[in-house]
Amino acid sequence: MIDKRLIPFEGLKKEPFSGSHNGMRYFFRGDDGKSSTTFTVFIYPEPWCFEDTPEDEKESQSFPLSEEGMDQAVAWLFKRFEAEKERWLTSSKEMMHTVRQEAYDPEEEHNH
Repeated sequence: MIDKRLIPFEGLKKEPFSGSHNGMRYFFRGDDGKSSTTFTVFIYPEPWCFEDTPEDEKESQSFPLSEEGMDQAVAWLFKRFEAEKERWLTSSKEMMHTVRQEAYDPEEEHNH
């Protein structure tokens, strides 16, 4: 799902890190800017970005900003993915329909 070596945990003090896995999006963010000692990981379904996803569809967990904390965060992501695997896989499939509908609207073609 995610290789923790791709996320320099000290880098979370400067900017967030995001990605996705089979319909489950994740967003890592340091909690206090450059003085962060903890970070929070949010998970939410595709297809929207973090800012456009309704708050009630997000789940989060905080961890210490350390190598051990990163291990805990990655383990939490795996656990949350497995716990709601159908939800994530369904949102991944639905994302394809969302993109397809936006890309091609037959009604719009009739208006030209």
